[in-house]
Amino acid sequence: MTTDNAQQYFIRESDFELALTNLLQEHGWTHEVIVQPSEDDLVQNWANILYANNRDIDRLGSAPLTTTEMKQVIDKVNACNTPNDVNRLINGELISVKRDNPNDRNNFGKEVYLKIFDAKEIAAGQSRYQIVRQPRFKTAHQLGGDRRGDVMLLINGMPVIHIELKRSKVDVSQATFQIKRYMHEGVFASGLFKMVQIFVAMTPEETVYFANPGKEENFKTEFLFHWADFNNEVVSDWRRVTSDLLSIPMAHQLVGFYTIADEKDNTLKVLRSYQYFAVNKISDRTHNTNWDNHQHRGGYIWHTTGSGKTMTSFKSAQLIANSGDADKVIFLMDRIELSIQSLDEYRGFAGDSDEVQDTQDTAILMSKLKSNDSSNRLIVTSIQKMSNIHPKQGIAQAEIDLIGKKRIVFIIDECHRSVFGDMLVSIKNTFPRAILFGFTGTPIFEQNAHKEITTETIFGDMLAKYTIANGIPDGNVLGFDPYMVNTFHEDELREKAAFAQLGVKRIEEIENDDEKMKIYRKFTDPKQMGMAASYNDATGEIRHGIEYYLPKDIYQQDVHHRAVVSDIVKTRETLSKNGKFHAMLATQNIPEAIAYYNLFKEICPSMNVVAVFDNNIDNSDEGIAREDALIQMLEDYNAKYGMSFQLSTYAKYKKDVAKRLAHKTPYNTIEHDHSQQIDLLIVVTQMLTGYDSKWVNTLYVDKVMKYVDIIQSFSRTNRLFGPDKPFGTIRYYTFPYTMEQNINDALEVYANRPLGIFVDKLESNLDQINKKFLHIKDIFTAHEIENFERLPETRVDRNMFAKDFSQMTHLLEAAKLQTFTWEKKKYEFEHGDTYTYVTMLIDEETYMVLLQRYRELFERVPGGGGDDTEFDYPIDTYITETGTGTIDAEYLDAKFVKFVKKLYAGELTDAVVKELHKAFASLSAKDQRTALVIIHDIQSGDLRLEPGKTVLDYITQYQQRELRHLIMIFAEATELDSALLWNIIRRGPLEQTINEYNQFDTLKASVNPDKARNFLSLVEGKEIKPRMVMPKMDKVLRDFILEPNCRVQIINKYLGREEAEDTDIADEPNNDITIPVPTETPAASFDMDLIAAKMTDVFSTTLSQVKGQIRDFDEVIKGIFFVIEKASIPSLDGVGIYIKKALTDLFVKTPSIVEKHVAFNLLVTKFEAYLKKLYFLEKDKEVAPYREGDDVTWKDVIHAHPCLWNLKYSSNEGQQMLFNYLMLVKDWRNAESHISPTASEAEVDAAIQVIIAMYGYATGASITELEQAGYDIEKRQTTQATPVQYELYPEPVDYTMVAESVHDLPEETRKDIFKKSLNSLFGYKGSKSAFSKQRHWIAVYRVAADMGFVIEGDFDYFKDFVDSLALNYMPVMLNVNSLERAIEGVYATDKADWTSEGLQGKKLSEYQDIKLCLDSFENIVNENVAKHKAKKVQS
Repeated sequence: MTTDNAQQYFIRESDFELALTNLLQEHGWTHEVIVQPSEDDLVQNWANILYANNRDIDRLGSAPLTTTEMKQVIDKVNACNTPNDVNRLINGELISVKRDNPNDRNNFGKEVYLKIFDAKEIAAGQSRYQIVRQPRFKTAHQLGGDRRGDVMLLINGMPVIHIELKRSKVDVSQATFQIKRYMHEGVFASGLFKMVQIFVAMTPEETVYFANPGKEENFKTEFLFHWADFNNEVVSDWRRVTSDLLSIPMAHQLVGFYTIADEKDNTLKVLRSYQYFAVNKISDRTHNTNWDNHQHRGGYIWHTTGSGKTMTSFKSAQLIANSGDADKVIFLMDRIELSIQSLDEYRGFAGDSDEVQDTQDTAILMSKLKSNDSSNRLIVTSIQKMSNIHPKQGIAQAEIDLIGKKRIVFIIDECHRSVFGDMLVSIKNTFPRAILFGFTGTPIFEQNAHKEITTETIFGDMLAKYTIANGIPDGNVLGFDPYMVNTFHEDELREKAAFAQLGVKRIEEIENDDEKMKIYRKFTDPKQMGMAASYNDATGEIRHGIEYYLPKDIYQQDVHHRAVVSDIVKTRETLSKNGKFHAMLATQNIPEAIAYYNLFKEICPSMNVVAVFDNNIDNSDEGIAREDALIQMLEDYNAKYGMSFQLSTYAKYKKDVAKRLAHKTPYNTIEHDHSQQIDLLIVVTQMLTGYDSKWVNTLYVDKVMKYVDIIQSFSRTNRLFGPDKPFGTIRYYTFPYTMEQNINDALEVYANRPLGIFVDKLESNLDQINKKFLHIKDIFTAHEIENFERLPETRVDRNMFAKDFSQMTHLLEAAKLQTFTWEKKKYEFEHGDTYTYVTMLIDEETYMVLLQRYRELFERVPGGGGDDTEFDYPIDTYITETGTGTIDAEYLDAKFVKFVKKLYAGELTDAVVKELHKAFASLSAKDQRTALVIIHDIQSGDLRLEPGKTVLDYITQYQQRELRHLIMIFAEATELDSALLWNIIRRGPLEQTINEYNQFDTLKASVNPDKARNFLSLVEGKEIKPRMVMPKMDKVLRDFILEPNCRVQIINKYLGREEAEDTDIADEPNNDITIPVPTETPAASFDMDLIAAKMTDVFSTTLSQVKGQIRDFDEVIKGIFFVIEKASIPSLDGVGIYIKKALTDLFVKTPSIVEKHVAFNLLVTKFEAYLKKLYFLEKDKEVAPYREGDDVTWKDVIHAHPCLWNLKYSSNEGQQMLFNYLMLVKDWRNAESHISPTASEAEVDAAIQVIIAMYGYATGASITELEQAGYDIEKRQTTQATPVQYELYPEPVDYTMVAESVHDLPEETRKDIFKKSLNSLFGYKGSKSAFSKQRHWIAVYRVAADMGFVIEGDFDYFKDFVDSLALNYMPVMLNVNSLERAIEGVYATDKADWTSEGLQGKKLSEYQDIKLCLDSFENIVNENVAKHKAKKVQS
């Protein structure tokens, strides 16, 4: 250890442990240290303390606790299901025992109550504080060795704090991971160690603490807290943490006062440091209050929204109530539904519903206030109800005076509300001795008061402060990702503002007025006028901007509402993470909320949209409309969710919505049931303040907000959830530039570090992802590792990889919510007049491989004992353990299916093989090798694929087969019970559960000791003494069961195999793993006689019923070979090569199942071309399409051959069967893989017979037509029995074509072409797009209408057509009303007739700009149409 005044550096963990122990002894902990005790030792220690503290004659007297009595105590601990229950047990102070010690003559056979803890006996009375070093944790078996923790702290013998240490420069997550591993192993699941309340993970440089989560799956990194000082500066040095957090009295108070057993969430919670300071400030202020001279002002707590104000206020109220410093503690809030929410939370914290009193009406409230019963001390009510305690409300003054004499503490939630002003004055007058404390995330200050009373004026000075700028860096609340969304183009808004100021509607009205044109130019020039309603110019002077002059109703129009709905619908899938999270839409007023509700029903009825607003209805037209809307909304809600709410129960409806949106009881299990969820909640003001739901991650804002409203409403999205929710997303629409200014103003008031409030945007995140990936790539390249197939060897490089990959993963999670997808490689970002681009350097396949490497960092070393090798890098359990298994499996299986389809279709290429190879790199080394065996077996035909099985299923199947083989060798060598060994392994036991139901002991008993001795001698390579056989066999069996990587090593040693032969289980991936590409087997001789004989057999089976309608089978076969060999036209003659190859592979070779698939697929895909060639030979012309100008379809080809076309109408049984065959061929032709790879060989053989039969029937029925055309099928070219060289790639097709109208193309094809063209236009030729203004939609529309993509003059259809393309990016949103007005004059004519004649000035420049865009877009469309038609010709 090295030491100086600023820092202590510990090379060894043991030195750090000793230093901590010594420091704890200086801060209230006893000098007696218990070293390396077992659990039994500590149970006896507790028994001794219980005896010492309970010597009263009615408790233990002079008779110590017996072993069986302590077992009763431990049984009561084990009866606690959660840490909550244990907390209540400890803070219940007493535990009962039925005495069985005969020496206790007074209490023998009686139940006595023993004192175990007193929260108020801090460093006094009977409290005992002990330190335990390296407590020994039990393992399942004596040969398994002991685990040893680092430091435990005992209060009265109970282990309430466990500390896990790591040496200097090791990341603190290593210590938290060690605690989690202990939880996984069940160390804290039962017995004395189950009593741990607080875990502390500590390094010399960093400490985190957290409440016992109970189960491993409840371990959440977001609830690991750093200790901070009163000014919210994190305390890093271990010595300061020890003195502030772990010292006595603090550690005692932590267990007795500052933990909360929350029954609502069934979670044990511990206060964060800022909550502790707030609670203590309120407690101290109350304790020191002069109740007759305090002017009501206790002070206020400024804690940002989402930071746990309710829990803090509860602890404050509870401690005051329990201390006796006040007669009543009353928690006040605004709305009834919040009263229910807070009451539920309070009762959850209290654990006993009778401890926290609700007040359903004023009469009940009065009775609770008058009561002197201590159970009525803590009350929850609304401020509106409390202000009714007044003589004017019919309450006797004498009763009020009686209550007024009590010492009453009011704790007011969301105390910034302006509505509280008058009501609080009334309460102060009614209760002259009352003291008021306020909680708020957004206090009212002088600078944002706007005629309201400041928070300080009402409540007094600020007692504690924790702002949003503290909470976001600390990880206690989330940051925000805000987006300004323009539903109107800036140019359009500037012109509208100018027209509004000038009182005109068109520019033609002012063109000849120089003064007005000067004003117009000022408004339309960004350099002369800003956009926000008011802003500071370069000189600091406040000026009005464009939005100040806009018509006030511009954002109340239907066109705006529809644009907002369109944006919400378009972004929801991404922002909600496929429906996992929910959103809120804040509207300006109730009529707009109703309008939006109806729009969503019209545009997106599948979206679960609900609205909540004030239901007060007056006798006006607006009141009637509101009532109708409310009734309709309730009917919709009832129908959707199976409820029965009415107008009279509207308050209950709002409560139900609040619980459903928050997934609170009874909706805490709806996560995977979308039908019961709310996708979007539309509100006006309600639920924008004080409402908490971690499931809300997006707020859409269509109203102008300021200061308090901004912070409060934005904070509905910032509750912690986990890595799936890295931030809250805000999208705002109304007067967006003014809102942007207001947001900045709000942050100046409420965040002293505003830069940390907003998260990085997509461009920055993508750039950082690329940088992290390049660094990772450099690490692997330096070790000459290709495809990231194994980890680098050195510790320092593994550390750096772990750090970079963890950071990259969290950046990816954020980017995915910002529209990043793996499918898109290049991203464009606009910055004023310039554009920047980010091209992603990492793809999904590579990420999956790196994910597997990251997980391998934390795998145990085979055969290793106790603790794993210690690493310096942080452990990100979200990456190592959370649900990516399904993603991995789906991703890998998609690549596997693609490989098999290409293999069976005869289209396997190096690229496909490399793609699968790269995907396999995401597997462990063992799974990679198993996968290669599977691929080999598929290619050889030894493995027949089965429907529904994935590649991981096959890997499991192969590995289980291998495991059975290993077990059989083991069983033959030792005579152990192989079935029992198999069942134990299948159970997946842990070390502590291996002997469940005595199965392991039974297994050992089945071993033949003599044979086992011989087996172990071969495994260890030396003679084994008889007395050591069973102990060593115990160890070998444990390794075989618990360590899969040891199994092959054990059997190989027994069989005398070299380690190098153990290729199936090597730990390090092999850099030379490859998947073979099937090479062309030596070309088979084209043996026509053999092929003809086999085809005759097929025809005899399939065509016997139509034999009279076609030529003899011999002639049919000759006809087939005549057609495929006879020259016709180049585009058709190549078909013969494929058909000959297929027939040769089927009938000359002995084909594997794979070769049969390939041949079958060739015959299916070439059947249409064969029919086209047959028709050409008959008619000396090509098959014509049904309509001139169309492409030739399958239907056209079948219609050209009457023998096939008429099968549908035939009553002949044989021809009906052939029609069914034809339909099968059609389906196979359209399917990607033609016939399922999982088809049995018999099914493939049957399918081959069907397709060959169709070749035979079509040819046999057409020989007469061939003869009439002058052909003699007997005179075919003689083919020598020589190898046939098959060239399967025809000459490239010329794409040079003339693009014309697309009227006759299918709609989906037209949409595809138009979408590709628009995407190209928006990023035209890689530079700034030719499309950048609203008027450029004129050019797009003109091309679309003239070329037949849309109907001329139907602008709504054009809008729907564009929306249906689901474009990822538009430089300018389409305003269809503006477009419709613009299509006049030259723009209303065909593009070929456009002319600039008669245009001048601005109109001429606009025309030239639009014409440039039109020419660009027309060229792009023509090129894409030409490519499409060329592809059709090629196919």
